[in-house]
Amino acid sequence: MHRQIFVNLPIADMARSRAFFEALGYSFNPQFSNEQGACLVLGENLYAMLLIHPFFQGFIDKRIADARESTEVLVCLSCDSREEVDQLVARAIAAGGRAPRPPQDHGFMYGHSFEDLDGHLWELVHMVDASQVNASQGTAT
Repeated sequence: MHRQIFVNLPIADMARSRAFFEALGYSFNPQFSNEQGACLVLGENLYAMLLIHPFFQGFIDKRIADARESTEVLVCLSCDSREEVDQLVARAIAAGGRAPRPPQDHGFMYGHSFEDLDGHLWELVHMVDASQVNASQGTAT
C-alpha cells in the first residue's frame, strides 16, 4: 500500500520550529526544506512537513485552525522504550513546549505527550511486546 507518510502542519515561525525540533534530536531533509517549508525526519519513511501559514494556506480552501485553541490531529509516534518517551518530552519542555497531561501507564502501553511551539499535540508511546506482558505475568507464550 503506502510507502511513506508526510503529515503537513502549519507553523508560525520557521526558525523557531526548526530549533525546537532540532533540540529534540530530530533532523530535517534539506532536499525538501526551504524558508516556506521544512521536512522534519521522524523515522524511516516518516515525515512532518512544517509549513509557514501563508504557504500552508495555498493547499487548502478553509481557514487554518489555531492548534493552541482546538485540536484537529494527534500525531502519535512509537518509541523504543519508556525512557525514550520521557526523554523526548523533557527535551520538548526544555525547548519551550509543554506537557498538557501527566504520563499514562496502561501496563501494555506507556505514553506521554507534548505540545510544540504552535500547539500541535505529539503523543509518544512505548508498547510492550505481548510476549513480554505474558512473561511478566508468569504466563507462557
